[in-house]
Parts: sequence; structure tokens; C-alpha cells
Amino acid sequence: MVITAEQVRSLREQTGAGIMDCKNALAETGADLEKALIFLREKGLASAKKKSGRATSEGLVTSYIHAGGKVGVMVEINCETDFVAKTDDFQAFTKDVAMHIAAANPSYLTRDEVPTECVEKEQEILANQAKESGKPEAVIAKIVAGKMEKHFKDNCLMEQLFIKDTDKNIEGLLKEAVAKLGENIQIKRFARFEVGANVEG
Repeated sequence: MVITAEQVRSLREQTGAGIMDCKNALAETGADLEKALIFLREKGLASAKKKSGRATSEGLVTSYIHAGGKVGVMVEINCETDFVAKTDDFQAFTKDVAMHIAAANPSYLTRDEVPTECVEKEQEILANQAKESGKPEAVIAKIVAGKMEKHFKDNCLMEQLFIKDTDKNIEGLLKEAVAKLGENIQIKRFARFEVGANVEG
């Protein structure tokens, strides 16, 4: 089986993986580009998991201003080394995250950050809605659980679908960045500002 330089180049462009990794992936998958993409993605996600415990003391605070200065975002994203923080790929990733926050307006970083009282209040509202619509008692808990999942996916940054590619969520985008850059990366915190958002009518 012959693996061409063109195949390797194509795979590198799509994944950002090293030449040897691309050659190995093509060899493992019979030079099937689609299968090689999946092979590398799975390998990258596995290595991303291994890196998740490593300290992140470098990184960037990135800002994004949208809609003629009406919406602004600041986000802190950490990595392991200043070298990676200065790369174009890392900076592009931070910009993508900041732009996503401006557009999708998440309330929390992860579902673990949602206060217990907010979760309980939302569950109560959903249960009452289900009761009022005549749903039987036996299925109300299941309905509430399903709607709470959607609530978390709508409001927690890491679970939101990425605005530029809705085939992945922000957690998936982060794992891809870890696999590509070879370091642990963490979205630490963010703030979103919108002109007039907190003005009482």
C-alpha cells in the first residue's frame, strides 16, 4: 500500500497532527482519509484526557467587541507554557471562544457552577408546567430531567453547541485545541457585557 505525500498533506491540513502521526493513521486505516481522520481524532481526544491534570499557569485574557460596541466579552483561557499562549492556533481558539460567548450568551461555564437553588427553582417551574398541561404524575420526573438537560446545554458554555460548527460543543472544541497544541488548556472564566442589558424599564 502506497501512502502519497498528498494524502499526508491533506490529513495534516485537516487535523494539525504531525507528519508521522498522519502517516501512521493512514497506514492503520488502509489509506482511507475519512477513517484516518477519525483515528487521529480519537487518539487526540485520548491524549487530551491524559493532559487534563497538568497545571495551567500561562495563557491569555482575550476580548471581543461586537455589534458596533454594544456587546463585549472578556475571557481568560489558560495553557501550560507562554510558548503555546503566543501561537496563532491558541490565539485563534481564544477568539473563537470569546466570539461564541458574545453570540450565545452563556450564564455559567459548567453545570457544576449553577447554584443549587437555581436548579431547584427551574425544576419546580418545569414540574408545574408539566402538571398544568395534564401530564400524568408518573412521567413528570422524566419530562423535568429531559428539559433540565436542555437547560444546561443552553446556559452552560462548555455544553453549548459551537456557533461556527454545531457538530461540536465548546468542550469538544477545547479537546481539539488540546490535541492540536499538545498542552492542557482550560477556559477559566468569562464576563459578557451588553449595553442596556441590566437597565430596568
